[in-house]
Order: sequence, then structure tokens, then C-alpha cells
Amino acid sequence: MLEAKNISAGYGSVPVLRDVDVAVNKGEIVLIVGENGAGKSTLLRTLGGFIKPERGTVTYNGEDVTGQSPEKLVRKGLRLVLDGHRVFPEISVFDNLRLGAAAKPADKAGFDRAVENILTVFPILKEKLRAYARDLSGGQQQMLALGQAFVAQPTVLLCDEPSTGLAQALLPPILTFLKNWAASGTAIIIVEQHIDIALPVADRAMVIERGQVKLSCAASDLKEQLRKLNEGRSTAAV
Repeated sequence: MLEAKNISAGYGSVPVLRDVDVAVNKGEIVLIVGENGAGKSTLLRTLGGFIKPERGTVTYNGEDVTGQSPEKLVRKGLRLVLDGHRVFPEISVFDNLRLGAAAKPADKAGFDRAVENILTVFPILKEKLRAYARDLSGGQQQMLALGQAFVAQPTVLLCDEPSTGLAQALLPPILTFLKNWAASGTAIIIVEQHIDIALPVADRAMVIERGQVKLSCAASDLKEQLRKLNEGRSTAAV
């Protein structure tokens, strides 16, 4: 569904990513982990069209979309959910969901079904459907941000740090929601620091260090591969 090859990107004259490869298949969840500043969010912003890569290609559904704007990518079916609960604070929860579906304005029946699904998964949003988004808690705003993406029914979802600003107890239901979403065929890439909570929902995992892919493996093998990697470093240091 989405593949990037040899991606190098950054901010102005500051390089962040160097020759990064990543791919995600239909119905698959890829988890990207790494320390703060490693380049994880930069990678998602590059895939989502917010940063134009200096080198490399991004292919979506077999089409070269390198450097295309976020607006074009959203219409094609690729959606990025940014960290930090990015919702529209001065309008209602329901109107936020309506704006999320702006890329598919003609599909009212699909929108109604998607909203019903979202309100079933996150019932607190149903209780606050007519409230201003600014009055939601951080966790509720993160649920709303995911709802905005869901109603657009993207075929590829990029999700940057869904746990940002959340109580840790709120993360499992959000990740379970993403797992069920992937089961319907959506390809999902998640950046998340809470490895122990996120790993059970992922199919594959990548570790990024200093702008490069240090490790890529099945999610079930990640902890063992990290242990071996750290042991190798300790041996080399001696």
C-alpha cells in the first residue's frame, strides 16, 4: 500500500533522515520506535506530504507520490494523525467529525456508518457530541482526532504518538481500535514510545536511531532483537 525507499529528509539545512526504507501492506500495522529526536515523526511527516524529501521515493498504491501535498494525499486515501490532539477547538465534536470527512463529501451513508462506529468505540464522544472540542480532555481529543481520520476511511493511516498527553490507561483501547481498523484492510504505521503496550497490536516493528533504520523485524521478535543489539554494543565498548 505504501513504500518509501532511500528517504533522506530534514528541516531546511538540518538533515534528519538518511536513506530510510519503510513499507506497510494492506491490513498490517507497523510500529516505529526510537529515542526522542531519532527522526520518527519526521519520517511520518515526510510520508504524509508535510516534508518534501531531499532524496528517495514514496510510492502509494503503485503511484509515485513523492513530494505531493497533504491535501492531494488525503484525497487519494492517505491520512496522517499528528501528535498533540490536533482538533478544531472552537467547533463541536460532531462538526470536527464532519470536517474529517471533507475529502469524501458525497459519501453521506459511509459517513453516518463511520460516525456510528466511532461513537460505539468511544462512547464518551457520543455524550459530548455537541460540546466544543476545546472542552474535551486530552484523551478525548486524541479519540476525536482518530475519529476524524476514521470517517474519511483512508486506506493508509499514519499515526504519530497516539499516547501524547494521555494517561497510560487510555492507550490500550485506542490501540485496540487501531488493530480492529487494520483488520478491515487499512494499512497503519504507528510511532509510539510505550513499546510494551503497542507491540501486541503490531505485525512488524522498526527501530530508528539518528535518522537511520537500525533494526527491522517481526513485532514478536523486537525485544529479543533489541537485547542482542544492546549486548553487541556492550561487547564492542569493552
